[in-house]
Amino acid sequence: MHLRLPNPGARLAVVVLAFALAATLTFLSVRNARAANQAELGTRAGYEAAVSLEPSNPENWYLLGRYWQHTLDDPDPTLAMSNFRRALSLNPRYADAWLDLGTVYESEGELSAARDAYLEARNAYPISATVAWRFGNFLLRQGEVPQAFAEIQRAVFADPKRSAEAFSRCWRIDPNVESVLDNVIPPDRAAYLDVIRELAAADQLAATLTVWQRLVSFHPRMSPADVISFVDFLMQKGHFDDAHRVWLDAFQLSDVVTGDPPGSVLWDGGFESNVRGGGFAWTFPAASPGVQVVLDPRQKHTGKQSLRLFFDGKRNTAYEGVCTNAEVQPETTYRFSAWVRTQALTSDEGIRFRLSGFSDSSAISSTDSQDSRGTQSWTRVEMPWTSGKDVRRARVCVLRYLSRGLDARIQGTAWIDDVSLVPVGHPNP
Repeated sequence: MHLRLPNPGARLAVVVLAFALAATLTFLSVRNARAANQAELGTRAGYEAAVSLEPSNPENWYLLGRYWQHTLDDPDPTLAMSNFRRALSLNPRYADAWLDLGTVYESEGELSAARDAYLEARNAYPISATVAWRFGNFLLRQGEVPQAFAEIQRAVFADPKRSAEAFSRCWRIDPNVESVLDNVIPPDRAAYLDVIRELAAADQLAATLTVWQRLVSFHPRMSPADVISFVDFLMQKGHFDDAHRVWLDAFQLSDVVTGDPPGSVLWDGGFESNVRGGGFAWTFPAASPGVQVVLDPRQKHTGKQSLRLFFDGKRNTAYEGVCTNAEVQPETTYRFSAWVRTQALTSDEGIRFRLSGFSDSSAISSTDSQDSRGTQSWTRVEMPWTSGKDVRRARVCVLRYLSRGLDARIQGTAWIDDVSLVPVGHPNP
């Protein structure tokens, strides 16, 4: 579309207007940029320059108010409140300004004004997790527990990452774990696991188990990998039965498949789950000089993969790294078995297995299998093992002793699959 003007004067007027508009926009843009740069300095002079350059921008007044609220040099609550009010006169729905105004009112003992400010913040931004969180904590400080819990619950429902901190704060007020769960924490898997981690870090064993039982009652989808740190915590505290129960609960709530043989007390003896790192899963050590440990889908006895150990032949390697835990019964005989394949595995010391029994946290006895070396197809390694009195925990590890032969350096590859530990009866008296 073409604009046709009747005479040269009209065309000149349009040109002048366009230049004036461009100049105005340029001026405003430059002023806005200067104000923003001054505010980014984070200094009193910068904030004061920003409000001088752009007095109609509520954010500049808010930032100047926060300076007077938080400065360590010479805080001035009166100036902070004055600047927050100025920001709110320009934008009455500025939730952050209402929140900080409420904080300053509370610090000055003006609790009624503080409450009104928090309520204005909630009216301005009713779905904000931050608003609900700060208002809820204000109510906690005033001893208004039911109202506080309701606000904090709103915050946690909007932002479940606050769950652990919310539980911690509310539990200090109400020591009833289930009451806090009912009134504050949403029935969310991640939220409950965060609470459990918080309680474990605080060494609150009984509370962690209560939270876990409530979580299991929701039947959430999860993986044993989600509870490794929790299970390790329970084992460290000597609660091995509880640790095993938590692990099995998580396994039953997962879609993880292990393919373990009936009766075996070892979890994932075929290395099928891809869960590792602690609990009742296999732990893989950090990189060790001379040996590489990986899962190998190209070689397996059954299932989809096996464990492969490759020795580079550059050193006489002493190795004990890949291990797992199992729950066993005291004074019971078990049949340990594993399938091993080797390829050109040199030296007079190959790989073997060690079974150790534990009472509480102390090892009572250990038994080693025969070693595997040279080149052999999939071969079953087995041995009997009897748990001792009071032994309820076994640990299975893959190891290699230092060689004492002339050619001590070890080179070659070994694969391991289908490790099991099956009870076969009680020992003779």
